[in-house]
Amino acid sequence: MRPRPSASLSPGVNHNHDGQDRDRTNSARERLQAQRTKDRTRARRIRQAVVGGAVVAALAVAGGVAVWVSSGGGSGSTGDTAFALPKKASDGDKPAVPVGTAGAPSTLVVWEDFRCPACQQFETGFRPVIHQLQDSGQLKTEYHLATLIDGNAGGTGSLNAANAALCAQDAGKFREYHDVLYSHQPPEQQDRFSDKKYLIQLAGKVDGLVSDAFTTCVRTGRFDGFVRKSNQAFAQGGFRGTPTVILNGKDLAQVQGGQVTPAELKKLVLAANKGKKAPVQG
Repeated sequence: MRPRPSASLSPGVNHNHDGQDRDRTNSARERLQAQRTKDRTRARRIRQAVVGGAVVAALAVAGGVAVWVSSGGGSGSTGDTAFALPKKASDGDKPAVPVGTAGAPSTLVVWEDFRCPACQQFETGFRPVIHQLQDSGQLKTEYHLATLIDGNAGGTGSLNAANAALCAQDAGKFREYHDVLYSHQPPEQQDRFSDKKYLIQLAGKVDGLVSDAFTTCVRTGRFDGFVRKSNQAFAQGGFRGTPTVILNGKDLAQVQGGQVTPAELKKLVLAANKGKKAPVQG
């Protein structure tokens, strides 16, 4: 919301101190103009990205198109520094959390940010289908965590929430806690995920997750290095928005103009898996 003009812009200025009043008026006008310019620039950047197709993931979710535009940034990078690795998570240049059976014939790669509104919309709309395909052995998912909104809007919520999700992975509860975070995502400008006590509180919604080990992991940011490495991989990968969703190597933003529904995602997976045997679920 744009700020209201300062009182010094109103009629009835005391002309006994013309120089000081003019200075205050000019200063207020300059601040107001700067804010308006900032608002227009942000709005124009988003419109251009949407119209020009620069957003990597613009997926149709429940009749609407989810879009979040990134202008880069993040919570820093690790370079070649070693980092702690959660149980069963993948190492390397693009660290990720796997969900589903390793032998599933199709793979969905998701780059996401827990503060990202479009990621929340994607997860809410596609979650039932993704869970169904994972549980039936048709699909495995690789989640890569980014911190774009921390870099663009400030704060540490993307980083802290991602670390907490990795603490849940270490406890074997990533998918459940991942879904809880998106179900309780605060508004984009409210960096509530920066509050580690709140993240621990949300963990109480996942049976068996809260423990001394989990709480210590969240409070100390044990997997911050993993998150930073993942965000670095996102930045170097040339992606320009979250969520970025890739099925069997194909960016879904390039399929049907990005207008992929949950039902169509299921059809794409089943078509790709035709003739392939899904692993038996234990």
